[in-house]
Amino acid sequence: METWSNWAGDQTCSPAEMVRPGSRDELAASIASAAGAGRRIRVAGSGHSFTETAMTDGTMLRIEGLDRVLDADRSTGLVRVEAGISLRSLNGHLDDLGLAMENLGDIDTQTIAGAISTGTHGTGAGLRNISAQVEAVELVLADGSVRALGQDSGALLQAARVGVGALGALASVTLRCVPAFTLHRIDEPRPVEDVLCSLHELAAANDHFEFFVFPYTETALTIRRNRTDREPEPRGPVRRFFGDVVLENGIGDLMLRFARSRPAAIPRLARTAAKLMAQGEHLDRSHRIFANLRTIRFTEMEYAIPRADGPEALRRVLDLISFERLPVAMPIECRVVAGDDALLSPSHERDTTYIAVHQYHGMEWRPYFEAVEEIMRSYGGRPHWGKRHLQTAETVRDLYPRWADFEAARNELDPGRTFANEYTERVLGA
Repeated sequence: METWSNWAGDQTCSPAEMVRPGSRDELAASIASAAGAGRRIRVAGSGHSFTETAMTDGTMLRIEGLDRVLDADRSTGLVRVEAGISLRSLNGHLDDLGLAMENLGDIDTQTIAGAISTGTHGTGAGLRNISAQVEAVELVLADGSVRALGQDSGALLQAARVGVGALGALASVTLRCVPAFTLHRIDEPRPVEDVLCSLHELAAANDHFEFFVFPYTETALTIRRNRTDREPEPRGPVRRFFGDVVLENGIGDLMLRFARSRPAAIPRLARTAAKLMAQGEHLDRSHRIFANLRTIRFTEMEYAIPRADGPEALRRVLDLISFERLPVAMPIECRVVAGDDALLSPSHERDTTYIAVHQYHGMEWRPYFEAVEEIMRSYGGRPHWGKRHLQTAETVRDLYPRWADFEAARNELDPGRTFANEYTERVLGA
Protein backbone atom coordinates (compact mmCIF):
# COMPACT_ATOMS: atom_id res chain seq x y z
CA MET A 1 0.00 0.00 0.00
CA GLU A 2 1.42 3.36 -1.04
CA THR A 3 1.77 6.13 1.57
CA TRP A 4 1.15 9.81 0.88
CA SER A 5 2.46 12.78 2.88
CA ASN A 6 1.99 16.49 2.46
CA TRP A 7 4.85 18.96 1.90
CA ALA A 8 5.22 19.71 5.61
CA GLY A 9 5.36 15.99 6.44
CA ASP A 10 2.74 16.27 9.18
CA GLN A 11 -0.24 14.81 7.30
CA THR A 12 0.09 11.19 6.17
CA CYS A 13 -2.35 8.59 4.90
CA SER A 14 -2.38 5.21 3.12
CA PRO A 15 -5.14 5.19 0.48
CA ALA A 16 -6.65 1.92 -0.66
CA GLU A 17 -5.48 2.89 -4.14
CA MET A 18 -3.39 5.67 -5.65
CA VAL A 19 -4.27 6.57 -9.23
CA ARG A 20 -2.29 8.87 -11.53
CA PRO A 21 -4.44 9.75 -14.56
CA GLY A 22 -2.72 11.28 -17.56
CA SER A 23 -5.74 12.71 -19.35
CA ARG A 24 -9.27 13.89 -18.72
CA ASP A 25 -10.65 10.60 -20.00
CA GLU A 26 -8.41 8.61 -17.64
CA LEU A 27 -9.45 10.90 -14.78
CA ALA A 28 -13.13 10.32 -15.55
CA ALA A 29 -12.68 6.55 -15.87
CA SER A 30 -10.76 6.37 -12.58
CA ILE A 31 -13.50 8.29 -10.77
CA ALA A 32 -16.31 6.18 -12.20
CA SER A 33 -14.44 2.99 -11.27
CA ALA A 34 -13.70 4.10 -7.70
CA ALA A 35 -17.23 5.38 -7.11
CA GLY A 36 -18.67 2.18 -8.56
CA ALA A 37 -16.61 0.21 -6.06
CA GLY A 38 -17.99 2.32 -3.22
CA ARG A 39 -14.75 4.13 -2.45
CA ARG A 40 -14.62 7.77 -1.51
CA ILE A 41 -12.29 9.93 -3.57
CA ARG A 42 -9.90 12.78 -2.84
CA VAL A 43 -7.65 14.63 -5.23
CA ALA A 44 -4.05 15.48 -4.29
CA GLY A 45 -1.83 17.93 -6.09
CA SER A 46 1.52 19.05 -4.72
CA GLY A 47 0.45 18.47 -1.11
CA HIS A 48 1.14 22.04 -0.03
CA SER A 49 -1.91 22.25 2.24
CA PHE A 50 -1.33 21.97 5.97
CA THR A 51 -4.75 20.48 6.69
CA GLU A 52 -6.09 16.97 6.07
CA THR A 53 -7.87 18.19 2.94
CA ALA A 54 -6.33 15.62 0.55
CA MET A 55 -6.28 12.64 2.91
CA THR A 56 -8.34 9.51 2.33
CA ASP A 57 -8.47 5.78 2.99
CA GLY A 58 -10.29 5.34 -0.32
CA THR A 59 -9.02 6.42 -3.74
CA MET A 60 -6.47 9.21 -4.03
CA LEU A 61 -6.11 10.83 -7.43
CA ARG A 62 -2.68 12.31 -8.09
CA ILE A 63 -3.21 14.84 -10.89
CA GLU A 64 0.32 16.10 -11.54
CA GLY A 65 0.21 14.33 -14.92
CA LEU A 66 -2.58 16.65 -16.05
CA ASP A 67 -0.12 19.45 -16.72
CA ARG A 68 -0.74 20.76 -20.22
CA VAL A 69 -1.81 24.10 -21.65
CA LEU A 70 -4.87 23.24 -23.73
CA ASP A 71 -5.73 26.53 -25.37
CA ALA A 72 -4.57 30.14 -25.27
CA ASP A 73 -5.93 33.32 -26.81
CA ARG A 74 -3.51 36.23 -26.55
CA SER A 75 -6.14 38.74 -27.66
CA THR A 76 -8.57 37.94 -24.83
CA GLY A 77 -6.05 36.66 -22.30
CA LEU A 78 -8.09 33.50 -21.77
CA VAL A 79 -5.93 30.42 -21.20
CA ARG A 80 -7.29 26.91 -20.57
CA VAL A 81 -5.01 24.52 -18.71
CA GLU A 82 -5.24 21.08 -17.19
CA ALA A 83 -5.91 21.19 -13.47
CA GLY A 84 -2.68 19.48 -12.38
CA ILE A 85 -0.29 22.01 -13.87
CA SER A 86 1.93 23.66 -11.27
CA LEU A 87 1.93 27.42 -10.95
CA ARG A 88 5.64 27.41 -11.76
CA SER A 89 5.11 25.56 -15.03
CA LEU A 90 2.02 27.62 -15.84
CA ASN A 91 3.92 30.87 -15.30
CA GLY A 92 6.65 29.75 -17.69
CA HIS A 93 4.11 28.93 -20.41
CA LEU A 94 2.29 32.22 -19.88
CA ASP A 95 5.53 34.18 -20.11
CA ASP A 96 6.26 32.51 -23.46
CA LEU A 97 2.83 33.70 -24.61
CA GLY A 98 3.43 37.26 -23.39
CA LEU A 99 0.85 36.79 -20.61
CA ALA A 100 0.82 36.60 -16.81
CA MET A 101 -1.42 36.08 -13.81
CA GLU A 102 -2.37 39.46 -12.36
CA ASN A 103 -1.76 38.34 -8.78
CA LEU A 104 0.02 35.37 -7.19
CA GLY A 105 1.16 34.14 -3.81
CA ASP A 106 4.78 33.57 -2.85
CA ILE A 107 4.77 29.81 -3.45
CA ASP A 108 4.61 28.46 -7.01
CA THR A 109 4.82 24.70 -6.41
CA GLN A 110 1.04 24.21 -5.99
CA THR A 111 -1.15 22.88 -8.76
CA ILE A 112 -3.64 25.37 -10.13
CA ALA A 113 -6.45 23.10 -8.86
CA GLY A 114 -5.06 23.08 -5.33
CA ALA A 115 -4.39 26.80 -5.31
CA ILE A 116 -7.91 27.83 -6.29
CA SER A 117 -9.72 25.10 -4.34
CA THR A 118 -8.29 26.30 -1.03
CA GLY A 119 -8.59 30.04 -1.68
CA THR A 120 -4.87 30.75 -2.12
CA HIS A 121 -4.12 34.43 -2.59
CA GLY A 122 -1.40 36.98 -3.12
CA THR A 123 -1.43 40.57 -1.90
CA GLY A 124 -2.74 43.84 -3.29
CA ALA A 125 -5.39 46.23 -2.00
CA GLY A 126 -7.10 46.32 -5.39
CA LEU A 127 -6.48 42.71 -6.39
CA ARG A 128 -8.44 39.55 -5.61
CA ASN A 129 -7.23 36.03 -4.90
CA ILE A 130 -6.20 33.48 -7.53
CA SER A 131 -9.63 31.85 -7.79
CA ALA A 132 -11.16 35.17 -8.85
CA GLN A 133 -9.14 34.90 -12.07
CA VAL A 134 -11.05 31.73 -13.06
CA GLU A 135 -13.49 32.13 -15.96
CA ALA A 136 -14.57 28.50 -16.31
CA VAL A 137 -13.82 24.97 -15.11
CA GLU A 138 -14.45 21.40 -16.17
CA LEU A 139 -15.51 19.26 -13.23
CA VAL A 140 -15.60 15.45 -13.29
CA LEU A 141 -18.47 14.13 -11.18
CA ALA A 142 -18.82 10.84 -9.33
CA ASP A 143 -20.37 9.01 -12.30
CA GLY A 144 -17.46 10.01 -14.54
CA SER A 145 -19.43 12.65 -16.42
CA VAL A 146 -17.84 16.02 -17.14
CA ARG A 147 -19.68 19.18 -16.10
CA ALA A 148 -18.58 22.43 -17.75
CA LEU A 149 -19.15 25.48 -15.56
CA GLY A 150 -18.80 28.95 -17.07
CA GLN A 151 -20.01 32.47 -16.50
CA ASP A 152 -23.57 31.38 -17.25
CA SER A 153 -23.46 28.79 -14.45
CA GLY A 154 -24.06 31.32 -11.70
CA ALA A 155 -23.61 29.98 -8.19
CA LEU A 156 -22.17 26.66 -9.40
CA LEU A 157 -19.04 28.38 -10.76
CA GLN A 158 -18.87 30.59 -7.69
CA ALA A 159 -18.90 27.43 -5.60
CA ALA A 160 -16.34 25.59 -7.75
CA ARG A 161 -13.83 28.46 -7.62
CA VAL A 162 -13.13 27.60 -3.97
CA GLY A 163 -14.61 24.13 -3.68
CA VAL A 164 -12.27 22.54 -1.10
CA GLY A 165 -12.26 19.47 -3.36
CA ALA A 166 -15.81 18.65 -2.23
CA LEU A 167 -17.73 19.10 -5.50
CA GLY A 168 -15.84 16.84 -7.90
CA ALA A 169 -12.40 16.62 -9.52
CA LEU A 170 -11.23 19.60 -11.55
CA ALA A 171 -10.08 18.51 -15.00
CA SER A 172 -9.35 21.90 -16.52
CA VAL A 173 -9.38 25.55 -15.55
CA THR A 174 -9.82 28.59 -17.82
CA LEU A 175 -7.94 31.62 -16.50
CA ARG A 176 -8.28 35.29 -17.32
CA CYS A 177 -4.70 36.48 -17.79
CA VAL A 178 -3.15 39.90 -18.42
CA PRO A 179 -0.24 41.04 -20.60
CA ALA A 180 3.12 40.07 -19.11
CA PHE A 181 4.57 42.73 -16.83
CA THR A 182 7.68 43.55 -14.83
CA LEU A 183 7.72 44.20 -11.08
CA HIS A 184 10.11 46.30 -9.04
CA ARG A 185 10.47 44.81 -5.56
CA ILE A 186 11.90 46.74 -2.62
CA ASP A 187 12.60 45.02 0.72
CA GLU A 188 12.96 47.48 3.58
CA PRO A 189 13.06 46.99 7.38
CA ARG A 190 10.89 49.51 9.22
CA PRO A 191 9.63 49.94 12.79
CA VAL A 192 6.64 47.65 13.17
CA GLU A 193 4.48 50.28 14.86
CA ASP A 194 5.07 52.68 11.98
CA VAL A 195 3.95 49.99 9.56
CA LEU A 196 0.83 49.17 11.55
CA CYS A 197 -0.13 52.82 11.86
CA SER A 198 0.19 53.34 8.11
CA LEU A 199 -0.80 49.88 6.83
CA HIS A 200 -3.79 51.04 4.83
CA GLU A 201 -1.87 53.93 3.27
CA LEU A 202 1.03 51.61 2.35
CA ALA A 203 -1.37 49.07 0.86
CA ALA A 204 -3.10 51.75 -1.21
CA ALA A 205 0.17 53.28 -2.42
CA ASN A 206 1.64 50.01 -3.78
CA ASP A 207 0.39 47.43 -6.27
CA HIS A 208 1.41 44.64 -3.90
CA PHE A 209 2.33 45.27 -0.26
CA GLU A 210 3.08 42.86 2.57
CA PHE A 211 5.28 42.61 5.62
CA PHE A 212 6.76 40.11 8.05
CA VAL A 213 7.43 40.71 11.73
CA PHE A 214 9.39 38.52 14.13
CA PRO A 215 7.85 38.14 17.61
CA TYR A 216 9.83 39.79 20.43
CA THR A 217 11.15 42.47 18.05
CA GLU A 218 10.19 45.99 17.01
CA THR A 219 11.11 45.56 13.35
CA ALA A 220 9.07 44.57 10.31
CA LEU A 221 10.39 43.62 6.89
CA THR A 222 8.20 45.43 4.37
CA ILE A 223 7.98 44.22 0.76
CA ARG A 224 6.71 46.57 -1.92
CA ARG A 225 6.11 45.32 -5.46
CA ASN A 226 5.08 47.74 -8.19
CA ARG A 227 4.68 47.54 -11.94
CA THR A 228 7.31 49.26 -14.01
CA ASP A 229 8.21 49.82 -17.65
CA ARG A 230 11.89 49.16 -16.90
CA GLU A 231 13.56 46.17 -18.47
CA PRO A 232 13.93 43.08 -16.20
CA GLU A 233 17.27 42.58 -14.48
CA PRO A 234 17.18 38.94 -13.32
CA ARG A 235 19.56 37.93 -10.57
CA GLY A 236 22.49 35.80 -11.66
CA PRO A 237 22.75 32.21 -10.43
CA VAL A 238 25.46 33.01 -7.84
CA ARG A 239 23.52 35.89 -6.31
CA ARG A 240 20.31 33.89 -6.36
CA PHE A 241 21.97 30.88 -4.71
CA PHE A 242 23.62 32.96 -2.00
CA GLY A 243 20.48 34.94 -1.21
CA ASP A 244 17.83 32.23 -1.43
CA VAL A 245 19.62 28.99 -0.61
CA VAL A 246 22.41 30.07 1.75
CA LEU A 247 21.03 33.07 3.62
CA GLU A 248 17.25 32.81 3.67
CA ASN A 249 16.84 29.04 3.85
CA GLY A 250 20.20 27.62 4.94
CA ILE A 251 21.12 29.99 7.77
CA GLY A 252 17.44 30.49 8.56
CA ASP A 253 16.97 26.76 9.09
CA LEU A 254 20.06 26.55 11.32
CA MET A 255 18.73 29.35 13.51
CA LEU A 256 15.35 27.66 13.79
CA ARG A 257 16.96 24.34 14.72
CA PHE A 258 18.82 26.14 17.48
CA ALA A 259 15.57 27.78 18.61
CA ARG A 260 13.85 24.38 18.76
CA SER A 261 16.59 22.97 20.98
CA ARG A 262 16.75 26.07 23.23
CA PRO A 263 13.32 27.73 23.41
CA ALA A 264 14.46 30.14 26.13
CA ALA A 265 16.83 31.72 23.61
CA ILE A 266 14.08 32.54 21.09
CA PRO A 267 13.58 36.24 22.03
CA ARG A 268 17.30 36.92 21.67
CA LEU A 269 17.47 34.87 18.50
CA ALA A 270 14.49 36.75 17.03
CA ARG A 271 16.19 40.08 17.67
CA THR A 272 19.27 38.77 15.90
CA ALA A 273 17.19 37.62 12.94
CA ALA A 274 15.53 41.04 12.77
CA LYS A 275 18.94 42.71 12.53
CA LEU A 276 19.81 40.45 9.59
CA MET A 277 16.87 41.75 7.58
CA ALA A 278 18.50 43.34 4.58
CA GLN A 279 17.27 46.16 2.40
CA GLY A 280 17.36 45.18 -1.25
CA GLU A 281 15.80 45.60 -4.67
CA HIS A 282 14.82 43.18 -7.41
CA LEU A 283 13.60 43.88 -10.94
CA ASP A 284 12.18 41.00 -12.95
CA ARG A 285 9.16 39.44 -14.61
CA SER A 286 6.19 39.30 -12.25
CA HIS A 287 6.12 35.56 -11.64
CA ARG A 288 9.79 35.50 -10.58
CA ILE A 289 9.25 38.45 -8.25
CA PHE A 290 6.15 36.91 -6.66
CA ALA A 291 7.68 33.48 -5.95
CA ASN A 292 10.15 32.66 -3.19
CA LEU A 293 12.17 29.51 -2.56
CA ARG A 294 10.91 27.69 0.54
CA THR A 295 12.87 24.72 1.89
CA ILE A 296 12.36 25.36 5.62
CA ARG A 297 9.65 23.01 6.88
CA PHE A 298 6.89 24.45 9.05
CA THR A 299 3.18 24.35 9.67
CA GLU A 300 0.92 27.36 9.23
CA MET A 301 -2.42 28.89 10.13
CA GLU A 302 -3.86 31.90 8.28
CA TYR A 303 -6.99 33.95 8.88
CA ALA A 304 -8.87 36.48 6.77
CA ILE A 305 -10.36 39.37 8.74
CA PRO A 306 -11.97 42.67 7.69
CA ARG A 307 -9.34 44.99 6.21
CA ALA A 308 -9.72 47.70 8.85
CA ASP A 309 -9.10 45.31 11.76
CA GLY A 310 -5.69 44.13 10.57
CA PRO A 311 -3.40 46.41 12.62
CA GLU A 312 -5.28 45.92 15.88
CA ALA A 313 -5.45 42.14 15.45
CA LEU A 314 -1.74 41.88 14.70
CA ARG A 315 -0.86 43.95 17.77
CA ARG A 316 -2.92 41.54 19.86
CA VAL A 317 -1.08 38.54 18.40
CA LEU A 318 2.32 40.09 19.15
CA ASP A 319 1.21 41.00 22.67
CA LEU A 320 -0.08 37.46 23.21
CA ILE A 321 3.26 35.94 22.26
CA SER A 322 5.22 38.30 24.50
CA PHE A 323 2.89 38.04 27.49
CA GLU A 324 2.65 34.24 27.36
CA ARG A 325 6.33 33.87 26.40
CA LEU A 326 5.29 31.49 23.64
CA PRO A 327 8.17 29.68 21.88
CA VAL A 328 7.63 31.24 18.46
CA ALA A 329 10.71 31.84 16.33
CA MET A 330 9.10 32.20 12.90
CA PRO A 331 7.72 35.50 11.61
CA ILE A 332 4.09 36.55 11.23
CA GLU A 333 3.02 37.54 7.73
CA CYS A 334 0.47 40.22 6.87
CA ARG A 335 -1.12 40.79 3.43
CA VAL A 336 -4.21 42.51 2.00
CA VAL A 337 -6.56 41.57 -0.84
CA ALA A 338 -9.78 42.85 -2.34
CA GLY A 339 -13.08 41.09 -1.83
CA ASP A 340 -14.42 38.56 -4.36
CA ASP A 341 -17.57 36.55 -5.05
CA ALA A 342 -16.51 32.90 -4.60
CA LEU A 343 -19.00 31.45 -2.12
CA LEU A 344 -16.41 30.03 0.29
CA SER A 345 -13.58 32.45 -0.39
CA PRO A 346 -12.14 33.71 2.92
CA SER A 347 -12.33 37.19 1.34
CA HIS A 348 -15.93 36.72 0.19
CA GLU A 349 -17.57 40.12 -0.31
CA ARG A 350 -15.17 42.03 1.93
CA ASP A 351 -11.78 43.67 1.58
CA THR A 352 -9.45 41.62 3.70
CA THR A 353 -6.32 41.57 5.81
CA TYR A 354 -4.71 38.13 5.98
CA ILE A 355 -2.62 37.29 9.04
CA ALA A 356 -0.55 34.10 8.88
CA VAL A 357 1.29 32.50 11.79
CA HIS A 358 3.89 29.76 11.46
CA GLN A 359 5.59 27.20 13.67
CA TYR A 360 8.81 25.38 12.82
CA HIS A 361 8.49 21.63 12.29
CA GLY A 362 8.99 19.55 15.40
CA MET A 363 7.78 22.37 17.70
CA GLU A 364 4.41 22.44 19.43
CA TRP A 365 1.94 24.51 17.43
CA ARG A 366 -1.44 23.88 19.01
CA PRO A 367 -1.41 26.27 22.05
CA TYR A 368 -0.11 29.10 19.86
CA PHE A 369 -2.55 28.51 17.02
CA GLU A 370 -5.52 28.04 19.37
CA ALA A 371 -4.82 31.35 21.09
CA VAL A 372 -4.39 33.20 17.79
CA GLU A 373 -7.57 31.61 16.46
CA GLU A 374 -9.52 33.02 19.39
CA ILE A 375 -8.27 36.50 18.50
CA MET A 376 -9.26 36.03 14.86
CA ARG A 377 -12.71 34.76 15.78
CA SER A 378 -13.39 38.02 17.62
CA TYR A 379 -13.15 39.80 14.25
CA GLY A 380 -15.31 37.31 12.35
CA GLY A 381 -12.14 35.73 10.92
CA ARG A 382 -12.44 33.11 8.21
CA PRO A 383 -9.78 30.37 7.99
CA HIS A 384 -7.70 29.67 4.91
CA TRP A 385 -9.02 26.26 3.80
CA GLY A 386 -5.56 24.84 3.12
CA LYS A 387 -4.00 25.88 6.44
CA ARG A 388 -4.44 24.64 9.97
CA HIS A 389 -7.50 25.69 11.90
CA LEU A 390 -9.84 24.15 14.45
CA GLN A 391 -13.14 25.35 13.02
CA THR A 392 -16.16 23.18 12.20
CA ALA A 393 -19.13 23.65 9.91
CA GLU A 394 -21.15 24.82 12.91
CA THR A 395 -18.65 27.56 13.78
CA VAL A 396 -17.97 28.86 10.26
CA ARG A 397 -21.31 28.66 8.43
CA ASP A 398 -22.52 32.01 9.79
CA LEU A 399 -19.35 33.69 8.53
CA TYR A 400 -20.39 33.10 4.91
CA PRO A 401 -23.54 34.92 3.72
CA ARG A 402 -24.08 32.39 0.92
CA TRP A 403 -23.25 29.19 2.77
CA ALA A 404 -26.64 27.73 1.81
CA ASP A 405 -25.86 28.34 -1.87
CA PHE A 406 -22.66 26.33 -1.53
CA GLU A 407 -24.56 23.51 0.17
CA ALA A 408 -27.06 23.52 -2.68
CA ALA A 409 -24.23 23.35 -5.24
CA ARG A 410 -22.67 20.46 -3.32
CA ASN A 411 -25.97 18.62 -3.20
CA GLU A 412 -26.38 19.03 -6.94
CA LEU A 413 -22.82 18.12 -7.96
CA ASP A 414 -21.95 15.47 -5.36
CA PRO A 415 -25.17 14.30 -3.70
CA GLY A 416 -23.63 10.99 -2.59
CA ARG A 417 -20.63 12.73 -0.96
CA THR A 418 -18.19 10.67 -3.00
CA PHE A 419 -15.63 13.51 -2.79
CA ALA A 420 -15.69 13.71 1.00
CA ASN A 421 -13.31 12.86 3.82
CA GLU A 422 -13.04 13.60 7.53
CA TYR A 423 -11.83 17.13 6.86
CA THR A 424 -14.74 18.11 4.58
CA GLU A 425 -17.18 16.52 7.01
CA ARG A 426 -15.73 18.62 9.81
CA VAL A 427 -15.60 21.95 7.99
CA LEU A 428 -18.46 21.62 5.48
CA GLY A 429 -20.76 19.16 7.22
CA ALA A 430 -21.60 15.56 6.40
